[in-house]
Amino acid sequence: MNHPLPLLFPHNITVTIKREDLLHPHISGNKFRKLKYNIQEAQRLRKTALLTFGGAYSNHIAATAAAGKEYGFKTIGIIRGDELVDKIGDNPTLSFAAVCGMTFKFVTREAYRNKTGAAFLAALEAEFGDCYIVPEGGTNTLAVKGCEEILTEEDACFTHVCCAVGTGGTISGLINSAAEGQQVLGFPALKNAHLQDDILTFAKSGNWRLIEEYHFGGYGKVTTELIQFMNDFAEKTAIPLDPVYTAKMVFGVIDLIENGFFAPDSSILLIHTGGLQGIAGMNAQLIKKNLPTIKTLTND
Repeated sequence: MNHPLPLLFPHNITVTIKREDLLHPHISGNKFRKLKYNIQEAQRLRKTALLTFGGAYSNHIAATAAAGKEYGFKTIGIIRGDELVDKIGDNPTLSFAAVCGMTFKFVTREAYRNKTGAAFLAALEAEFGDCYIVPEGGTNTLAVKGCEEILTEEDACFTHVCCAVGTGGTISGLINSAAEGQQVLGFPALKNAHLQDDILTFAKSGNWRLIEEYHFGGYGKVTTELIQFMNDFAEKTAIPLDPVYTAKMVFGVIDLIENGFFAPDSSILLIHTGGLQGIAGMNAQLIKKNLPTIKTLTND
């Protein structure tokens, strides 16, 4: 699933994108990787339900709902924002998850901050029974194990491996499986002062760093410049990007190339982590703000 980009870059730099978004129609990209061994563990433990956490447009919520439907689990989504309780039909992500059979519990944003607390989890167990709990974003030791499988032997030829970063699970897997001499670059999609420490919880020390200048204002935030970049990139390459994660990483890599960050003859592998389901929800928000929207490949 590696696709060299049909774009010209200076100094003989080549850029290839790994289409993890094509792994599964609904359990997309890094969510497929993160859920793989968690699903196996839930089966081993004979759990019948998966319980997880996320926001209204969460790729992880959508993927967990789809995985539950495919593998025969009930799914429960603890959703940040109790104001959303009567707005499921207006939200493409929640609507999809509901069709897949997910049950929702909407909690206040204040309560959501305590989602990993013992009292909060005990209350959930009392309400929903003995579920297999998957953390927000899906990142845990088993998720990192799955993400270690993103890179294959054929990827050892690249000098750099780049990915977007949310909770840190995907980049941790890449760091652990990178070939000797490869540098792994992570592009955070949000402001998180503890992200480096979170990654070191799962990743060995190695040749990696975070590039923190391309979050475009924070998690879930976009600009007209980013939307225009996404539309232009899709037109030139026939590859759609998601606005929350991968588009910011690809924008950052191309900007760094143009500003001489990479040495001549570098070969760069970009990891497309999926998340395209979020485009519909993002476009709905952009329309409300009278801003340009993200074009799909089927648009005229």
